[in-house]
Amino acid sequence: MSGGMPGGIDEHAPIFVISAAAELAGMHPQTLRQYDRLGLVEPQRTPGKSRRYSMRDVMQLREIAMLSAEGVSLEGIRRILELENRVTELSQRVHELEGALADELLNRPGRRVFAAGTEGEVVSVKAGTRLRRANSVVVWRPLGGER
Repeated sequence: MSGGMPGGIDEHAPIFVISAAAELAGMHPQTLRQYDRLGLVEPQRTPGKSRRYSMRDVMQLREIAMLSAEGVSLEGIRRILELENRVTELSQRVHELEGALADELLNRPGRRVFAAGTEGEVVSVKAGTRLRRANSVVVWRPLGGER
Protein backbone atom coordinates (compact mmCIF):
# COMPACT_ATOMS: atom_id res chain seq x y z
CA MET A 1 0.00 0.00 0.00
CA SER A 2 1.50 3.26 -0.98
CA GLY A 3 -0.04 6.08 0.96
CA GLY A 4 1.02 8.88 -1.31
CA MET A 5 0.45 12.53 -0.57
CA PRO A 6 0.77 15.49 -2.90
CA GLY A 7 4.39 16.01 -3.89
CA GLY A 8 5.17 12.30 -3.78
CA ILE A 9 5.65 12.13 0.02
CA ASP A 10 4.72 8.77 1.53
CA GLU A 11 2.37 9.55 4.42
CA HIS A 12 3.49 6.34 6.16
CA ALA A 13 7.24 7.09 6.04
CA PRO A 14 8.61 7.38 9.61
CA ILE A 15 10.39 10.72 9.29
CA PHE A 16 9.64 12.73 12.45
CA VAL A 17 11.35 12.42 15.81
CA ILE A 18 9.03 12.72 18.80
CA SER A 19 9.74 16.43 19.39
CA ALA A 20 8.93 17.34 15.77
CA ALA A 21 5.79 15.17 15.73
CA ALA A 22 4.64 16.71 19.02
CA GLU A 23 5.14 20.23 17.66
CA LEU A 24 3.26 19.41 14.42
CA ALA A 25 0.40 17.88 16.42
CA GLY A 26 0.33 20.72 18.96
CA MET A 27 1.03 18.38 21.89
CA HIS A 28 3.68 17.75 24.52
CA PRO A 29 6.10 14.88 23.72
CA GLN A 30 5.05 13.14 26.96
CA THR A 31 1.48 13.02 25.63
CA LEU A 32 2.74 11.20 22.53
CA ARG A 33 4.55 8.69 24.74
CA GLN A 34 1.33 8.09 26.69
CA TYR A 35 -0.69 7.64 23.50
CA ASP A 36 1.94 5.15 22.29
CA ARG A 37 1.61 3.16 25.54
CA LEU A 38 -2.19 3.18 25.17
CA GLY A 39 -1.97 2.07 21.53
CA LEU A 40 -3.71 5.15 20.14
CA VAL A 41 -0.76 5.89 17.86
CA GLU A 42 1.95 3.35 17.15
CA PRO A 43 5.06 5.01 15.76
CA GLN A 44 7.74 2.92 14.14
CA ARG A 45 10.98 2.33 16.01
CA THR A 46 14.60 2.73 14.99
CA PRO A 47 17.10 -0.04 15.83
CA GLY A 48 17.94 2.07 18.92
CA LYS A 49 14.23 1.99 19.94
CA SER A 50 13.61 5.70 19.26
CA ARG A 51 10.14 6.58 18.07
CA ARG A 52 9.71 7.80 14.50
CA TYR A 53 6.38 9.30 13.47
CA SER A 54 4.90 9.50 9.98
CA MET A 55 2.71 12.25 8.59
CA ARG A 56 -0.21 9.82 8.98
CA ASP A 57 0.67 9.49 12.70
CA VAL A 58 0.70 13.29 13.04
CA MET A 59 -2.72 13.54 11.35
CA GLN A 60 -4.01 10.86 13.73
CA LEU A 61 -2.61 12.78 16.73
CA ARG A 62 -4.46 15.89 15.56
CA GLU A 63 -7.67 13.88 15.30
CA ILE A 64 -7.11 12.55 18.83
CA ALA A 65 -6.70 16.13 20.10
CA MET A 66 -9.91 17.20 18.37
CA LEU A 67 -11.91 14.25 19.74
CA SER A 68 -10.47 14.78 23.22
CA ALA A 69 -11.43 18.47 23.10
CA GLU A 70 -14.97 17.39 22.22
CA GLY A 71 -15.10 15.29 25.40
CA VAL A 72 -14.55 11.80 23.97
CA SER A 73 -12.75 9.47 26.40
CA LEU A 74 -9.41 7.91 25.47
CA GLU A 75 -11.09 4.49 25.19
CA GLY A 76 -13.73 6.02 22.90
CA ILE A 77 -10.99 7.64 20.82
CA ARG A 78 -9.13 4.32 20.58
CA ARG A 79 -12.30 2.61 19.34
CA ILE A 80 -13.09 5.37 16.83
CA LEU A 81 -9.56 5.22 15.40
CA GLU A 82 -9.70 1.42 15.24
CA LEU A 83 -12.97 1.56 13.30
CA GLU A 84 -11.74 4.31 10.98
CA ASN A 85 -8.59 2.32 10.22
CA ARG A 86 -10.68 -0.79 9.55
CA VAL A 87 -12.96 1.15 7.18
CA THR A 88 -9.89 2.42 5.32
CA GLU A 89 -8.48 -1.11 5.02
CA LEU A 90 -11.80 -2.51 3.81
CA SER A 91 -12.27 0.32 1.30
CA GLN A 92 -8.84 -0.38 -0.13
CA ARG A 93 -9.64 -4.10 -0.31
CA VAL A 94 -12.96 -3.42 -2.09
CA HIS A 95 -11.12 -1.19 -4.59
CA GLU A 96 -8.57 -3.97 -5.22
CA LEU A 97 -11.31 -6.57 -5.69
CA GLU A 98 -13.29 -4.32 -8.04
CA GLY A 99 -10.18 -3.89 -10.16
CA ALA A 100 -9.49 -7.63 -10.16
CA LEU A 101 -13.09 -8.39 -11.11
CA ALA A 102 -13.05 -5.84 -13.94
CA ASP A 103 -9.78 -7.32 -15.24
CA GLU A 104 -11.20 -10.84 -15.02
CA LEU A 105 -14.36 -9.91 -16.88
CA LEU A 106 -12.43 -8.13 -19.62
CA ASN A 107 -9.76 -10.80 -20.04
CA ARG A 108 -11.80 -13.97 -19.58
CA PRO A 109 -11.70 -16.07 -22.74
CA GLY A 110 -15.16 -17.06 -23.89
CA ARG A 111 -16.91 -14.36 -21.91
CA ARG A 112 -20.56 -14.23 -22.71
CA VAL A 113 -22.04 -11.78 -25.18
CA PHE A 114 -25.71 -11.57 -26.01
CA ALA A 115 -27.52 -10.63 -29.20
CA ALA A 116 -31.07 -10.65 -30.54
CA GLY A 117 -32.04 -13.68 -32.59
CA THR A 118 -34.20 -13.66 -35.71
CA GLU A 119 -37.40 -14.08 -33.71
CA GLY A 120 -36.42 -11.42 -31.13
CA GLU A 121 -35.13 -13.92 -28.58
CA VAL A 122 -31.90 -13.39 -26.61
CA VAL A 123 -29.05 -15.50 -27.94
CA SER A 124 -25.72 -16.14 -26.21
CA VAL A 125 -22.81 -15.63 -28.59
CA LYS A 126 -19.12 -16.35 -28.13
CA ALA A 127 -17.05 -13.18 -27.85
CA GLY A 128 -15.62 -12.05 -31.17
CA THR A 129 -18.26 -13.75 -33.35
CA ARG A 130 -21.26 -12.33 -35.17
CA LEU A 131 -24.65 -13.77 -35.81
CA ARG A 132 -25.54 -14.65 -39.39
CA ARG A 133 -28.28 -12.47 -40.63
CA ALA A 134 -30.93 -13.71 -42.98
CA ASN A 135 -30.76 -12.05 -46.37
CA SER A 136 -34.09 -13.27 -47.73
CA VAL A 137 -36.62 -10.81 -49.15
CA VAL A 138 -40.07 -10.65 -47.62
CA VAL A 139 -42.98 -9.08 -49.47
CA TRP A 140 -45.58 -7.47 -47.32
CA ARG A 141 -49.16 -7.02 -48.37
CA PRO A 142 -51.88 -5.50 -46.26
CA LEU A 143 -54.76 -7.78 -45.23
CA GLY A 144 -58.18 -7.40 -46.72
CA GLY A 145 -57.58 -6.30 -50.20
CA GLU A 146 -55.45 -6.86 -53.19
CA ARG A 147 -54.87 -4.39 -55.91
